[in-house]
Amino acid sequence: MYSRGSNHRLSGSAFRSQVSVLMLTMFASMASIYVAGRLWLDSENRVYLIKELDRRTGQAKSAISVDDTLKIIACREQQKKLAALEMELAAAQQEGFVSNHLSENKGTPKKKLLAVVGIITKFGRKNNRDAIRRAWMPTGTDLKRLEAQKGIVIRFVIGRSANRGDSSDKDIDSENMRTNDFIILNNHVEAPEEHPKKTKLFFIHAAENWNAEFYAKVNDDVYVNIDTLGATLATHLDKPRVYIGCMKSGEVFSESTHKWYEPDWWKFGDGKSYFRHASGEIYVISQALAQFISINRSILLSYAHDDVTTGSWFIGLDVKYIDDSKFCCSSWASGAICAGV
Repeated sequence: MYSRGSNHRLSGSAFRSQVSVLMLTMFASMASIYVAGRLWLDSENRVYLIKELDRRTGQAKSAISVDDTLKIIACREQQKKLAALEMELAAAQQEGFVSNHLSENKGTPKKKLLAVVGIITKFGRKNNRDAIRRAWMPTGTDLKRLEAQKGIVIRFVIGRSANRGDSSDKDIDSENMRTNDFIILNNHVEAPEEHPKKTKLFFIHAAENWNAEFYAKVNDDVYVNIDTLGATLATHLDKPRVYIGCMKSGEVFSESTHKWYEPDWWKFGDGKSYFRHASGEIYVISQALAQFISINRSILLSYAHDDVTTGSWFIGLDVKYIDDSKFCCSSWASGAICAGV
């Protein structure tokens, strides 16, 4: 009897223990579900709040896209390459009077020119051109020898007649057939008021056709000492952006009947005085400035006179002005580069 009662008590205790475990398990499961639900709800709320905050503060999108970032990286790489090329150019300019460069079109070394000299001329000035050829501009093989030995190219610069193909054009073509020393600007019509444009077109043509350290503009009534010019320019090879000449200023004339009338006189202020610029008989610009003119040709303004016009293009640029009395052609002196004839 005692043994049977004991077994019953043991069975009841085990049953109650199993019920307790089951209840605890159910309670834990429900608690887990409840906590998980709250966590999910909280996460949803946080996502919503973040999106709403981004929307209201304008931070939903990055300020710089991936494409923009790649473009910036590429730009920086190009800047590094450009800096390396500038260092190579500076080193090459220290090589001497005429530096060497590798032609873009040929694989053989070619001498870089020191200067391209453009003599601005016009119809009816053949006597002036012949006088220049006799006095200081070589002809024929001597002209080629000057280019090969001293790196200086000299050409007369002229446009075309308003009556294309007339006797004026034919005379120039015939003269050039004999001398082969012209730059003929086929898209430029000769006219007194177009002289500044003609000078601009010369610099563009020269920069695009000859790789030179300097480009010089000369009038066809000026005598030039080529040896002195070359020696002087060689002393400025270390200057990347240089403007050389007989620097001057002067009065701006607002009277339409005056010889030096300036239609845009009002732009020069109440004092009516031109800014500093090189006298038009002869002046020189470095390659970087000639390329600047070529690149910006369509937006460069012209004034009534070519020397003022050229000087105006360099205002606001980081340009070294060289005021050299040897470029003043009004009187001939020992060591001078030019003289009026």
